Amino acid sequence: MNVLSIQSHVVYGHVGNSAAVFPMQRLGFGVWPIHTVHFAHHTGYGAPRGEVFTPALIDASVAGLAERGALARCDAALSGYVGAPETGAAVLRAVAVVKAANPRALYCCDPVMGDVGRGIFVRDGVPGFFKERALAVADVITPNHFELELLAGREARDHSALRAALAHVLGRGPGCALATSLVTAETPEGFLDMAACDARGLYLLRTPRLDASFHGAGDVTAALFLAHLLRGRGAREALSLTGSSLAGLLRRTVADGGGELALVAAQDEFVTPSILLQAEPL
Repeated sequence: MNVLSIQSHVVYGHVGNSAAVFPMQRLGFGVWPIHTVHFAHHTGYGAPRGEVFTPALIDASVAGLAERGALARCDAALSGYVGAPETGAAVLRAVAVVKAANPRALYCCDPVMGDVGRGIFVRDGVPGFFKERALAVADVITPNHFELELLAGREARDHSALRAALAHVLGRGPGCALATSLVTAETPEGFLDMAACDARGLYLLRTPRLDASFHGAGDVTAALFLAHLLRGRGAREALSLTGSSLAGLLRRTVADGGGELALVAAQDEFVTPSILLQAEPL
């Protein structure tokens, strides 16, 4: 199976395609990356050197794949940080071309806009792009807690409100949603929750909260969740496997001294998680 991944790229560190491509490859997927930027490192180190690519690069790359007849073998498109509404529009054009070549292909949209504590960190117009355009096209959406509330236009601070927010998002187009980094009234101190829902139901997975920050963890999460969905798993099993692999990756990262994600050292966690966590119906 093959995935077209349209995201940022960094030389040093693991965010965007530099975080998402290898885990999917390790699971046996062919991954075709299109980079929206090429930076020396992610912005956690400060302003990076590098180049922001134009939307025309996305259009040209997709046109080249179409000329080779490759898109009929593309099973999904994955997008992350878009940077600007114009880049997002190019992503949706790419998705349309992929779906024209393979109507069964999925579009997984990671609506990167901001986070709790940081607020919105994307350009004006990007939140509107996700709410007004991308949400209607996406088959799968993977917001964090902050982004879920932005998309739903309401708070999700307890399980009842979380259910309503996810129902609102699914009502706008996607058939499946994954919400990450959740902290609600029911989340115990020292833990984080993840929730996933599809037509079968809503499920919750709880993991210990590590005393560290991880750049690119959300990019890995979206990639793994999409990969498991493509393998025919429902939201509950995909959530269990994704959360288990992510927990193993983060534990290894901390054990190695923190810093950049230990993608290579922890690569077996993507295939066979060392501890299998179970998502439960909510």
